[in-house]
Amino acid sequence: MPAPSPHSPTSSASTTKLLRVGFLALTDAAPFAAADHLGLFAQHGLRVELRREIGWATIREKIIYGELEAAQAPAPLLWSAQLGLGCPPCDVLTALVLNLNGNALTLSRALRAAGVRDGATLRAHVRTRHAAEPLTLGVVFPFSSHHLLLRDWLIASGLDPNRDVHIVVVPPAQMFRNLTAGTIDGYCVGEPWNTLAVREAAGWCPTWSAAQSPGHVEKVLMVTRRFAETRAAEHNALIAALAAACAWCDEPQNREPIAQLLAEARWLNLPARIIAPALLGKFDGGSGADKAVPDFHVFHRGDANVPSVAKATALQAALGAAGLLPPTATSDFELPRRLFREDLHRDALPHQPRHEIKTPVDLQGVAH
Repeated sequence: MPAPSPHSPTSSASTTKLLRVGFLALTDAAPFAAADHLGLFAQHGLRVELRREIGWATIREKIIYGELEAAQAPAPLLWSAQLGLGCPPCDVLTALVLNLNGNALTLSRALRAAGVRDGATLRAHVRTRHAAEPLTLGVVFPFSSHHLLLRDWLIASGLDPNRDVHIVVVPPAQMFRNLTAGTIDGYCVGEPWNTLAVREAAGWCPTWSAAQSPGHVEKVLMVTRRFAETRAAEHNALIAALAAACAWCDEPQNREPIAQLLAEARWLNLPARIIAPALLGKFDGGSGADKAVPDFHVFHRGDANVPSVAKATALQAALGAAGLLPPTATSDFELPRRLFREDLHRDALPHQPRHEIKTPVDLQGVAH
């Protein structure tokens, strides 16, 4: 069946309020694309308008000011919004983890030509630059797993992320063009923007998140506490629809079809050959040969979707260790429980056996 236009509701029911849901052009937006194309929003009685946004700051502000009811978001962004770090404070939460892993670190071909092959050789290269301009590396948002992964890799390589390099924020879809223009020397971002750099011979990947920090929480469904409380039935239906989509996306036989769907202009507007490899667990970091990374993208298995307090506590500790949270927040042991709402997750999926969420229709009519 043909995909609806990017700004049209998935259902024509006039008795249901419209839900404006934001996402970014990333491979891990797959659950939104699948839920829309499979008709899952409509099956759960929802009218959803999916809005592709430019960056995570835009997502955060539109949630805070009520221009979006829900959105895909890097999990650490919840702390930024809740605590008012770089924005007005706003009570937010998630009741659904959308995926685990999915990121990689890409460095420029110029660095490889200079002899950089790994963290140790990057450290040596940085040390030889002396008074030259420090390397500039991009992350998608200060409060993101990408920033944490980059910092941890630099520290493990013997570099100080606060002094030895310059870290800047670049929206995901603008990473590749900034790398090719030479305005940044590398970046940590989600797919498909790493594979694109490799396939276009603009960059190479010394590490990826499934290898460096396997099972880390990546994207969540972010809403305000007010929305979750005042529109609880719609919130529950949205969780149920997206949880079913996550389960569908995790089935191996559905990875190629979802890559074909994401290739469409309304989603990523890139060839499926760029999107598919990481989804299929075949990642080429620049060596010219695919490496088997079956958990590069995890959308459902292993209780991935459960927003447990343990996951939130570990994430808060990582943000505190990176110096991204004030000490009062780092020591607030109730904050993880307020942000990651496993109770609301259970309310939305009370009779849903884990690992057995099924969708009643198949993905058909995807453009090739």
